[in-house]
Amino acid sequence: MKVTILLLLSLVIIFAGCNADSFDDTLRYYAFPIAAAAYSDAPNLCFQSIENDVNSNIQIYGQDTFECDSLDDTCSGYTAVDPVNQYIIISFRGTNKFLQLVDEGWDYNDFEPLLGGNVAAYFFNGFSDIWNHGMKNDFYTLKNKYPNFDILVTGHSLGGAMASIAAATIVSTGIVPASKVYLFTFGQPRTGTLDYANGFNSFGMASYRVVHNRDMVAHLPPKDLYDYYHHVEEIWYQNDMTTDDTYAACDSTDGEDPNCSDSLYLLPALMIINIILVKK
Repeated sequence: MKVTILLLLSLVIIFAGCNADSFDDTLRYYAFPIAAAAYSDAPNLCFQSIENDVNSNIQIYGQDTFECDSLDDTCSGYTAVDPVNQYIIISFRGTNKFLQLVDEGWDYNDFEPLLGGNVAAYFFNGFSDIWNHGMKNDFYTLKNKYPNFDILVTGHSLGGAMASIAAATIVSTGIVPASKVYLFTFGQPRTGTLDYANGFNSFGMASYRVVHNRDMVAHLPPKDLYDYYHHVEEIWYQNDMTTDDTYAACDSTDGEDPNCSDSLYLLPALMIINIILVKK
């Protein structure tokens, strides 16, 4: 399966639009369950419950959860290893209640520097709390035990933003070369500024941001109002994401492909959401 996954990751860069295929299966049946399992206190049970589970060989190594804001909301993630497909896995949980979404910002002007640009402080601090209080040590332990394994980083929503920062940290600090890191996110908000996106893109790592149709979270913070910008590469499902639905593999050099989800007119709704959030 590992060879198949790597081949499909290279192929998806080539085609601007694709029918449902084995890459879709990789997202749907491999990467997404790994991201979804971060919402559970027992991720291994999630893998066991999936019919025809391709993730059954994944072994959870550690899970870390910390308070990440003034509302006592938590940020969480886990590390694992897939000895069959030879991946060390890092997965981050997304927002687990509405008030956390409110507290996330979303103070758009509160930044932390990264890759020559800036990322939202809420995302950076959430990642740092998890990374520096256990996850980093777990990751190094797995890396030393499995030095030839590739790294798969994933997350949904807030977890997608933290996964982006995790992948950027791992590559920029030289822990693992970009060629061995694979990032899959689902409903990831804009994580940082244009300079951060450009710095991220310059790594050339395999990076895929799955966006479901008109998902508003993927368009926050609003690009037209702030200096936030997505990194590559958007995988856009302009449908219900049911079995055999098609997707578009968007521009591999620009994270804000005008022919993908940015083509939807969402600004009025985004402005309303922005007003609600900043007046929390």
